[in-house]
Amino acid sequence: MMKRNLGTATDRDASAGTGALDVSVVVPSHNHASFVADCLRSIMRQTRSPRELIVIDDGSTDDSPRILEQELKNCPFPCELIVRRNRGLCATLNEGLSRSRGKYFAYLGSDDVWLPAFLQARVALLESRPEAVLAYGHTYVVDELNRVIECTSDWANYIDGDARRMLLRATVPPSPTVLYKTEVLERHGWNEDAKLEDYELYLRLSAEGEFAFDPQVLAAWRQHNGNTSRDLSLMMHQSEASQRRVAAMLGLCPPELEAIQVALRWRYVEDFLRSGQKKKALALMYGNLNGAVATSLLLRVALRLTVPHRIVRWRRRLSQQRVHERYGEIQAQP
Repeated sequence: MMKRNLGTATDRDASAGTGALDVSVVVPSHNHASFVADCLRSIMRQTRSPRELIVIDDGSTDDSPRILEQELKNCPFPCELIVRRNRGLCATLNEGLSRSRGKYFAYLGSDDVWLPAFLQARVALLESRPEAVLAYGHTYVVDELNRVIECTSDWANYIDGDARRMLLRATVPPSPTVLYKTEVLERHGWNEDAKLEDYELYLRLSAEGEFAFDPQVLAAWRQHNGNTSRDLSLMMHQSEASQRRVAAMLGLCPPELEAIQVALRWRYVEDFLRSGQKKKALALMYGNLNGAVATSLLLRVALRLTVPHRIVRWRRRLSQQRVHERYGEIQAQP
């Protein structure tokens, strides 16, 4: 393991009193040499600096470690780089959390970016919401070439306050948009056996307090072939497993859990249809016809079954053009 302190402990403690926000930022890095420089620069361009930046390279086999070291030489606040063997994302996040000193905690995947006002806006929101355990918001979705694919504000029905019902419907905060209260996060951490790093954690945190929602779009989540979220079958099965593990904490009896999981599968029917996977959608739909389903969801599923996928792609391209223009305007701001 290689560890480099690019800011001393004294510097780190002093930074909290010089206008920096009391936030620890962790970047878990793994084989994102094409994107990691943009990720780090987006953190350094924040309107208010964090207290510290901890970068952990999780066994990258590409040029990521060299790029990380080079970029962090220009970091204007205390930072630390750790390069070690691969242990997985959840273990990396738990390690980053254990090294953090800030009142608040955020992590940014090495292929994602923040817009300049992210940290300042999220800290202000949590400071105003003592009952909240985290703050989150919308995100742009961008591809490998930084082209906007979509924005979650076009389709995600995020809520403010009690997030349990929203989470059980498998509507979850995008990880690049979240700022946590460290004290609460430390009581849970990430389940290192889970393949969806955040979902089970969100369920557990929702039993402790509110989720503060900010409608601003202040992050960009990158979609590419390496994303777990492109594997809808894996996401559905992992979501069901997380719900089963947390059911007792949320006070769910077996019949309630079964009804929730039937509804979850129907939501994935819609996701499969949205992605053009009609055969998988139909198989899942026929396997869950006995469960109670909202009429509005059935109508949406029926519409997606009848509308040709080329029409869906055409509408998506129009939406992409609109949000791409907005994203470009924000990126161009100093």
